[in-house]
Amino acid sequence: MTFATRGIRHVFIRNLMLEAHIGVYRQEEGRTQPVRINVDLATDEIADAQDMLENVVDYHVIEKRIRAIIAEGHVRLAETLAERIAAACFEDGRVRTVRVRVEKLEALTHAESVGIEIERSR
Repeated sequence: MTFATRGIRHVFIRNLMLEAHIGVYRQEEGRTQPVRINVDLATDEIADAQDMLENVVDYHVIEKRIRAIIAEGHVRLAETLAERIAAACFEDGRVRTVRVRVEKLEALTHAESVGIEIERSR
């Protein structure tokens, strides 16, 4: 088996569906609404992870951090939520670049979703 010695590894979570307290409008206060969250983390490639979880970025840890941010309470802007998620992803020092997409699924009647996508690098 051949391993890459230089490059980028992407760890991602696709379409994480959560209920969040989010929004600036009166009708959004005091209730949750569905959001869809996607994250893509670019990390340094390692030559051999030795089949050990501690040698790679764990997507379960990232999911727990996202859920903890949602549990903190009401956020007015999807942009704020995305920035908080990006910052939480950088808690793992191996993460070089983070792309976060936050979509509100019920904000507009005739649109599947609205939202924001950000990309941050160290």
